[in-house]
This record gives sequence, C-alpha cells and structure tokens, in this order.
Amino acid sequence: MFQSTRLLLMSQSSTTMNVLRTSTIPFTRNIILPTLLKQRSSLLYSVKNNNNNLINSKRFLHQSFVSSSPSHQGEVPPPAQAPVLRPRSKFRTAGKFIWKTTLYSILATIGYFSYQLYREIHPKTQLPQSKTFENGSPRKNLVILGTGWGSVSLLQELDTTLYNVIIVSPRNYFLFTPLLPSTPVGTVNVKSIVEPIRSIIRRTKGSVVYYEAWATDIDPQNKQITVKSVFPGEQEDIKTIDYDYLVLSIGATSTTFNIPGVSENAIFMKEISDSEKVRSKIMKTIEKASFLPRDDPERRKLLNFLVVGGGPTGVEFAAELQDFIKQDLKKIMPEISQDIKVSLIEGLPNILNMFDKKLIDYTEKFLINEDVDLKLNTMVKKVNPDSIIAKCKGEEIELPYGVLVWSTGIKPQQLTLDTMKKLDEQTERRGLLIDDKLRLLGAQDSIFGIGDCTFHPGFVPTAQVAHQEGQYLAKTFQKLYEIDQLKWEQEQPNADINSIKTNIDKIESSIVDFKYAHMGSLAYIGGDKAIMDLNIAGAQYRLSGGNFVFWFWRSVYLSMCVSLRNRVLVTADWVRTFVFGRDSSV
Repeated sequence: MFQSTRLLLMSQSSTTMNVLRTSTIPFTRNIILPTLLKQRSSLLYSVKNNNNNLINSKRFLHQSFVSSSPSHQGEVPPPAQAPVLRPRSKFRTAGKFIWKTTLYSILATIGYFSYQLYREIHPKTQLPQSKTFENGSPRKNLVILGTGWGSVSLLQELDTTLYNVIIVSPRNYFLFTPLLPSTPVGTVNVKSIVEPIRSIIRRTKGSVVYYEAWATDIDPQNKQITVKSVFPGEQEDIKTIDYDYLVLSIGATSTTFNIPGVSENAIFMKEISDSEKVRSKIMKTIEKASFLPRDDPERRKLLNFLVVGGGPTGVEFAAELQDFIKQDLKKIMPEISQDIKVSLIEGLPNILNMFDKKLIDYTEKFLINEDVDLKLNTMVKKVNPDSIIAKCKGEEIELPYGVLVWSTGIKPQQLTLDTMKKLDEQTERRGLLIDDKLRLLGAQDSIFGIGDCTFHPGFVPTAQVAHQEGQYLAKTFQKLYEIDQLKWEQEQPNADINSIKTNIDKIESSIVDFKYAHMGSLAYIGGDKAIMDLNIAGAQYRLSGGNFVFWFWRSVYLSMCVSLRNRVLVTADWVRTFVFGRDSSV
C-alpha cells in the first residue's frame, strides 16, 4: 500500500512540478515552487520510514505466529550463540613479548648512545681558573703528574672547580692497556684504545691546564716541581710550577732484572711505541723468512717467536699471536704458518699466578693444544742478538729467535728514585712508600701517590688498583677543600673559632683509609676463549672457555673504556677482524 502511495505521489508531484516550472508568473515560479519541493521531500521521507516500520512489524508477527502455533508449543527458542574466542597461542604471546622487549631495548640503547655522544661532542662550559674564590679565599693549586689509570680516574671523579688543576705528562693521551696485546697483530687498532687527554679534561667542570712535558725534579720542602718540554730547542723549555697538593701517578718502566742484552735485543710490551715495534718486527721477519728455502736453518731460527713473561700481558700476546698465525696467516702464507713456533717462557712453575689453580691448569693445557710451546721453570740468563741463554731444570739451554718480546714486570722511574733520595722515610726500593690514605711518607701534608710508582704491602700494581685509588683521592680532595675553607674562615675577624675547629675535626675524621675492593681478573687465552676469576659481593665465580666467558670478557673491557668513542672504535675493530681478518702489512 505504501509503495503504491509513494508511486502515486511521485507521479502527481512530477506533473505539478512541470506545470509550475513552465509558469510565466514570477510569484508562482519563485515562491510556490520551492515550497512544494520541500514538502515533497518531507513526504517521501515519511513514506520511506513507514515502509521500514511495516517490514519490521511483519517480521515480529511472523515470529509470534510461529511460536504460538501447536507444532512449536513447548519448545524453548535456541539461545543466542556467543562469539567463539580462540585461545591465544603461547608462542604468539611470547613472540609479541620478545618483539616488544627487543624494540624497546633497541630504542633505549639508541637513546643512551645518542645522549652519551652528545655529551662528549658538546661538553658543558667550564669555569675558568682563578687565584681566589668569590668569597675571597685562595684557590689552591693541584698538580697531577701522569696520564695513566689513576690520573684519569681522579680527573673524571674530581670537581675541578675546587682547585686550579694542572696536569704534566709527556704522553698526551690515556692508553687502555688491557687491549694493548691485541694491537701488534691487528686485532685492534692502536688509535682505538687511546683517548686524548685534552678531550678528557674538556669534559670536566672546571678548566684544567695541561703541559706536555717531563717532570725532572720535585722539591717537597718548597712545594715546587721542575718540568721540561718534550719539544727541545724552545726558548722556555724548562719551567717551575708551584703546588699546594701534588699527585704522583707517573707509573713505572719495564724491568730487565739486570739480565745482559735485554735492553739491546728484546722489545717490551708496555707502550704504543712498543706495540708498533713488535708489529714491524713480526711482519718483516715473516717476509724475510719467506725469501729463504724451507730447509734453511736461518729460516727456522727467524720463525721462532719467543715471549718472555707468563703474566696476563705475556699470555694474551702469545694467544693473539697464535690466533693471527692460525686464523689469518694460514690463509695467505700456509707454508710459513706451518713453520712458525711460538714459545712462552716463564721462570715460575706456572703462568697467571693471580688466578685460581684450576684456571691456571686449564689455560696451560689449552695453550699447549693451540701449539704454544710452554716453557715453565725457565730462567733467562742472557740475551744475545739472535738467541737467549736460559736455565731450565738445572740445565743451560740456548733458544734461537727471530722475534723476542719481553713482558716480565716493572721497576721505578728515574723521577721516583730521585724523590726517594730526598725523603728519609722512603726506604723501599720497589716504589714510593705511601700510608693507608695514599699520602707519601715524609710529605704527608702535600704529596699523594697512586698507581705503579708507589709501594704498599696491601696494594698490587694493577690498573684496577690505580683506578680505585683515583676515585678515592677525588673524594679526599673534596673534603680537603672543605677543611681549607674552614681554616680560612677561622682566620677572619669575629670567627667562631671553637665551632669551626669542631667542624674541621669532624671532616678530618671522616677521611677513612683506602680500601681496595678486588673485583676479579680476566684474561684472553686465544681461540675465542677467555678465563675469569670474579669476586662479586663476596662470592667467587671462576669460569673458563665457552662463548659466555669470551663475550663477558669483551663486554667488561668495553665498559672500562673511558669514552664512547673508544667503545665504538674497538667494537668496529672486532667486527672488521671477524669479517675481513687481520691486516698482515706493516
């Protein structure tokens, strides 16, 4: 019915509209026509709604009739079925969790590295040095000799706005010594493990002055040091620097135990220059041997590589050298690689004395399996230009060599020996004696000593000890600054002397003795293997070999680098070595 009504209205309205459109009366065309069009639209909309309501009513009546019919009486209409929810797969859930965790970790890592990179490239503006503070109190001079582990650790932790800090060292960079054995064979580039000292001091709060010079003399009585520029021939190559506090961190030099011929014929493994000499000697010796017939005795002698010293440096260098021979040289010079013999010589019954006995035994067996000739209980007596004379089990033997690397220990620098002579309390020849607060005996009021140049019965000369000593001194100088400020206030008019003295005594008593916390030891032993002897929260963890130990060793060394730049460069070197191998050129 509604459909016919709609058709009738449409036909009638269409006729009417045609008549009105053709009308010549303006009133009819402009007024009546728009009104009728509007009414027509409303009427059609109403008819459409009524038609929809009629359809819905028919559906309702049909359902009621079916439910009330005799054939359907007593039946319960089926309940509406809820949508079936499939249980989530555990693998899918775990996959989503891993994906989100990985994504967030990557974003967090990128954010962290971006922040660290920005801080290194854009350090904050430093406060300039001055003779006095804003309150008129004098700003004291703190002179640091050396740019090693202790000095850099002190600089990174010290608030350099509290002192006029001056650094004197002939080495204008910090050297990451744990990775030095990796540099002669090209596993890591030398430039990747050095950080310019000026970059380090640029990131401190206050301005720091650096002189690239040798400290030639220390005057403890007048609190002065004499320095000489490393660049001779200049007009003012010698100058005197006054200090209020002096930190000696000048390190030590390699020892020869007064064995004849060591200094003239062996190459040490302590500085960058040593690494470059070792690399040049190895590569030139290999090329020289390749020119000789395989049965030539001279060739056999040239391809004998001797490493003297079974400490971490000697073991790691022998391991790196054997890796280079087996992993890289074997591909490009197979005949030469077969004839090279690497020998590790140690005067004691075992190597790596600072490690646990099980780790030592594992390392010795592993090195032997890697074709490293391990010679224990072998004391070197003399070094000739092409051989060494040693004593092994009571017998004297001669070992020819083409390359000899010496890594047996350290001895005091000349400046250390000269300073000992000026202080009666310095009676130990192995280094400068210090007390439990790292103060130099005989000059406790002004001179401190850290690192390899010092001697204390409870501290071993390692990078780990020097690093912690630098951190300790940074806190000590903070308290010394507070004491100096109180003493200056004590000298001012109307000062509360008793109260100030009480505060001074309180701060002085808070300067506790230095306590070394041994975190453990790590060493690379070759073939992508490492050993670790860790001490964490009083618990001992001793592991050897395996991928976990190897990657843990690498991650720890990366974390110990002093800058993001070093971490990125070292990581890039490891990736380059893995993909392309080590470089065999000089």
